Amino acid sequence: MATEQVPGSVGTSASFSLRLGQTIFSSASLLFMSLGVEFYSYTSFCYLVTIMGLVIPWSFTLAIVDGYSVLMKRPVRQAGILLIIVAGDWVLSILTLAAACSTASVVDLLLQADGAYCPPEFCSRYQISAAMAFLTWFLSSASSLFNLWLIPSL
Repeated sequence: MATEQVPGSVGTSASFSLRLGQTIFSSASLLFMSLGVEFYSYTSFCYLVTIMGLVIPWSFTLAIVDGYSVLMKRPVRQAGILLIIVAGDWVLSILTLAAACSTASVVDLLLQADGAYCPPEFCSRYQISAAMAFLTWFLSSASSLFNLWLIPSL
């Protein structure tokens, strides 16, 4: 299978869209988590902030690479670079899923405690942040699957 036939692989416009979406959703997750001044009180919230802080530059850098590749009409075809991208995507995808799940479970626990530990305005922000993290994970896992699908053709 040729590189041009794999939608979403590195160097395609679909990959650029996925990376841009990852950057936007991870930035939104970080923003909504940071709006709550008490996020540092819970380890899972700090974990989400840390992971989103890693995902943003990774996705933005790869969006720039994809944009350049699309403009120059030269997709990335080097197996070594593609393996690094796939490995980075898988690691960050798993970490993003873990952060989103832990954040969502802690928010659910806090909400079931009748708001005694989490004011409603903060809990709603934390919920939105977890939702944005899940969307980031979805796009990240899609990117890694498309790139993994491309590896055998090299």
